[in-house]
Amino acid sequence: MKISQRVQAVPPSATMAVTTRAKEMKAQGIDVVSFAAGEPDFDTPDFIKDAAIEAMKAGKTGYTATPGIPELRTAIAEKLKTENNLDYKPEQIVVNIGAKHSVYESMQAILDPGDEVLLPTPYWVTYPETIKLAGATAVVLETTAETGYKITPEQLGAAITDKTALLMLNSPNNPGGFAYSPEELAALAKVLEGTNVMVLSDEIYERLMYAGNKFVSFASLSEDAYNRTLTINGLSKAFAMTGWRVGYTAGPIDAIKAMTRLQSHMTQNPVTFVQYGALAGMKDTTGAVEKMRVEFEKRGQVMEQRLNAIEGFKCHQPEGAFYCFPDVSAHYGRVIGGAEINSSMDFAKALLEQAQVAVVPGDPFGCPKNIRLSFATSMEQIEKGIDRIQEWLKA
Repeated sequence: MKISQRVQAVPPSATMAVTTRAKEMKAQGIDVVSFAAGEPDFDTPDFIKDAAIEAMKAGKTGYTATPGIPELRTAIAEKLKTENNLDYKPEQIVVNIGAKHSVYESMQAILDPGDEVLLPTPYWVTYPETIKLAGATAVVLETTAETGYKITPEQLGAAITDKTALLMLNSPNNPGGFAYSPEELAALAKVLEGTNVMVLSDEIYERLMYAGNKFVSFASLSEDAYNRTLTINGLSKAFAMTGWRVGYTAGPIDAIKAMTRLQSHMTQNPVTFVQYGALAGMKDTTGAVEKMRVEFEKRGQVMEQRLNAIEGFKCHQPEGAFYCFPDVSAHYGRVIGGAEINSSMDFAKALLEQAQVAVVPGDPFGCPKNIRLSFATSMEQIEKGIDRIQEWLKA
């Protein structure tokens, strides 16, 4: 059967590939410690499950309005106003099938072939592919450990051309675990003033901030930033609702209407009863998210300290999300267990096959010196897995 060139050009997700291989090994009875998946190990809070179950029992199983039920969009607008200082009307919000869907729909709605998208490293593996599927070109902005894996205002200004249509921002960041400070974001916003560059701000990890770092929405920085920004968020990470697939996009009305038209032909609406579970989450007063955040912060501190104690590892302290992103390139050129290690791909493959520890290589994130480890797993698994890494590197 003929497969389109468009789809053939899109590789499978690197994070899911590692996760799949780890699951295959576990199914064979192998004791694998996985740091691969970007998924909380907590269960969805019961009050959210109950709300979805009650909705099903009440017969809320038919179509809804394409952008989501009015109650949910109103709750999202209230949340954005109260927590993010963003004044969006419900009609400026579209509920999508996960934040990944939000990113894809946004790109499809605002990009044309020939457009350029500024994409700072490290970037989530899906961003380059959604840019490609929109017919646009990714212009990668390299960062280093010395800059905290963040772009500078000077770097941003130098990269803008008459073809630049969009800046892709993700803070707190997957895979880097860093977060731009309010001052750093304000400096970037200043550079964009007077340009036609839009901003896609992926804020899915906003509630998972550590070490006293403060989160700020890019669109809240100024009227100019508000008018050029699409804000993406969701409930997958903070509420442990990855499988529920609920994301949302807020922004200028013309862009949201365009996304809604597209969604009407793609999925019609987000799953109906799931929206009522999400509505319960948006109105949470139980402190469920904070309990998870506190535990993630403890795990992140332990993982960062243990990784930095390994010879040849250089790891920044996680500021947000639930990832450590150490530079392991000091081990390139070695032969370990018969495997020659010359890249993050070699490192991750050999570590999984020889030590039964799953990590994600940095190459697909635009950072070939690094690997990503998720601390969305138990403290016991963190200790066990890093013990194995240390022993493996001594081989």
